Amino acid sequence: MALELRQQLKLSQKLVMTPQLRLAIKLLQMNRLELGDALQAEIEQNPGLEEDVSIQEHRENPQSLSTTTEQKGTEKEQDYTDQVRAEDTIPETNWEDYANTFDSNVSFSHETPAADAPSQFDFISEKPGLLAYLQWQLAHAELEPEEWDTALFIAGNLNRYGFLECSLEEVMEATKCDRDSAEYILEVIQDLDPPGIAARDVSESLFLQLERMGMKDSLAAEIVKDHLNHLQTRNYKAISQATGRKRNEVIKAIEFITSELTPYPGLPYSTETTNYVVPDVYVRKIDGEFVIHLNEEDIPNLKLSSQLQELLQADEGTIEKSSKAYIREKLKDAGWFIKSLHQRQRTIFKVMESILKFQREFFEHGATRLKPLILRDVAEDIEMHESTISRVTSNKYVHTPLGIYELKYFFSTAIPRAGEESLAAESIRERIRKMIQDEDPHKPLSDNSISEKLAERNIEIARRTVAKYREQLKILPVKHRRKPK
Repeated sequence: MALELRQQLKLSQKLVMTPQLRLAIKLLQMNRLELGDALQAEIEQNPGLEEDVSIQEHRENPQSLSTTTEQKGTEKEQDYTDQVRAEDTIPETNWEDYANTFDSNVSFSHETPAADAPSQFDFISEKPGLLAYLQWQLAHAELEPEEWDTALFIAGNLNRYGFLECSLEEVMEATKCDRDSAEYILEVIQDLDPPGIAARDVSESLFLQLERMGMKDSLAAEIVKDHLNHLQTRNYKAISQATGRKRNEVIKAIEFITSELTPYPGLPYSTETTNYVVPDVYVRKIDGEFVIHLNEEDIPNLKLSSQLQELLQADEGTIEKSSKAYIREKLKDAGWFIKSLHQRQRTIFKVMESILKFQREFFEHGATRLKPLILRDVAEDIEMHESTISRVTSNKYVHTPLGIYELKYFFSTAIPRAGEESLAAESIRERIRKMIQDEDPHKPLSDNSISEKLAERNIEIARRTVAKYREQLKILPVKHRRKPK
């Protein structure tokens, strides 16, 4: 078969991802905090985009957007180059109030402090982590230089729970010390605060805390050292038989362990930051009706740069053609950015409006009335693609009268019921949670008992499904929930 070159015409369809489409998708899938960072970065990078803080505007319709006005049921789309007004006028900052000078009010003599006096910013402290806290204590332990290296190695190998993650052999190999020195330094660290630090497991940590209290020979110490497995399952009978103590004494010792001791002494010193949720949309009930309001706080009101527009309209010869082309490109990019931002807000509003329509009973009565809902239902309702709905509902949150929920929360699979309307899986999880919340603590409900009680309400689910939902709710099994009389 001979090889040859040919020309061939072929007709095909394909999706072309234009820069404008990629920008719109990128903004759509951002959460509230990421959006604020993206807007600020775009303002800094694009000279054709600026924040308008010149005029204070009061929005009479909270549901309307910056580029949309509703008049008698008709929606008039404004040109995206219109200026987006600020809701509040930002006052000019007086930087003298934030001068890096010492506050004279703390001086008892009310005299002007010296120029080299410490700044108030020098007193701003940061919460120390576990390692820093231990190093501060070790600095007063009067250790030899080689002992100090061993102590730092041990302290540096504690995990976030305060447990030692390496063996003494590894300590000896890394620091070139003998076993007696490694054991001595480990005891020094275990004598530091918090009690129970540098233990190898939970049992040793609890025992060290009891030893610090002078209770190393108590029944509680015997339980945490030799019968921790029975303590975890609350097997009072087995502990009573193994220790030869009365049941009441065992119960009293276990109550002391669970109330006065902590299994993870290092957690209070964790430096992990808390990620706060900022809702993207609010649903409020006003005069018996639910009103949707987009969260536009802290989002800068954007407009095209008036200076660049004036330069673009200047007479020929004032600026070079290359400069005009650059200005025209930046203004075009700024316009597309503003339009994509407004499109994102409109899409979130439409999706939330559709969710409210499908899940109105949830907003009225709570999670037990949540209905089965899939992405396709909302997509068909607002005539958008499922992938768009998926991007909108990911990492987006709504503030409702019942609390803050992720938009994904309202989508749940259907659990069929004979002769009745199907229930959402989340609704059944909420029913299980309430059952366990209201149970008798001395006779808690087993997974099989919960399955039978649900069956009485025409909700047929297996015991293993109840166990799966209970684990998703982070609820302990029945043997761990049972309390003695």
